[in-house]
Amino acid sequence: MTKSNQNVEQQEHNGTSDGNYKLTKKDFRQINRRSLLGFQAGWNYERMQGSGYLYVMLPQLRKIYGDDTPELKEMMKTHAQFFNTSNFFNTIVTGIDIAMEEKEQIKSKESVSGIKLGLMGPFAAVGDSIFAALIPSIFGALAANMAINGNPIGAFIWLAAQIAIMVFRWKQVEFAYKEGISLVTTMQHKLESLTNAATLLGVFMVGALVATMVKVQVAWEPKIGDLTINLQNNLDMILPKLLPLVIVLGIYWLLGKKHMNSTRAIFIVIIVTVILSALGVLTKI
Repeated sequence: MTKSNQNVEQQEHNGTSDGNYKLTKKDFRQINRRSLLGFQAGWNYERMQGSGYLYVMLPQLRKIYGDDTPELKEMMKTHAQFFNTSNFFNTIVTGIDIAMEEKEQIKSKESVSGIKLGLMGPFAAVGDSIFAALIPSIFGALAANMAINGNPIGAFIWLAAQIAIMVFRWKQVEFAYKEGISLVTTMQHKLESLTNAATLLGVFMVGALVATMVKVQVAWEPKIGDLTINLQNNLDMILPKLLPLVIVLGIYWLLGKKHMNSTRAIFIVIIVTVILSALGVLTKI
């Protein structure tokens, strides 16, 4: 091994103190692997994603500040503090952060803390609205409808959507690193509009799913003398799909109760629907 190669390896292991280290493709791959596989591993109620954020970028911090340096210890303490944002946008914050630290090192401490604090809220709203609610609702509905009709293509559509999201997450850290701080000023005025649009579209999608996927109606038809009352037709005259809406609102209300979680709510729905179906009150469309 030549002396120059030995110097490069020593620099990557011990880091630099002169601010000359530049991230490589290998660094970006390492950040992405840690983000995808370990970002949420250390989640806790005190600092939420703080330990995960530090874990994602620790190898790069060591290369920038060097091993066992006071600067490294100080920035590790800084990055282990409270942090919580969308899993789908967290590496954008990481990319901007590393770009700043690579350029200014320990001098960027206050600026980095401000960037993290300012971005984690808006990115949480945008990322969760689009990638945790909107996209799963759209592609999940498509896949479910196809599966009900016996079409296996729905499963591949869902898989393609998830792969596209993974590719998006993989590419964003290098993009954010190259754009640096200018990305914040470019995106800042668009975040609120994007969040509102995604939230509104998500509400429409949830409403559509309630109407198309909750397939239940009233089977009970009481008789008054010779008159048979069709309760389902009367409900449809008031509001079509009223019963699915009432069921969904009832589940939302149930989930808001103390000691109630989604698993318990599912079992309650199964038990109640089985009993009402056996009694002839409800039936599947």
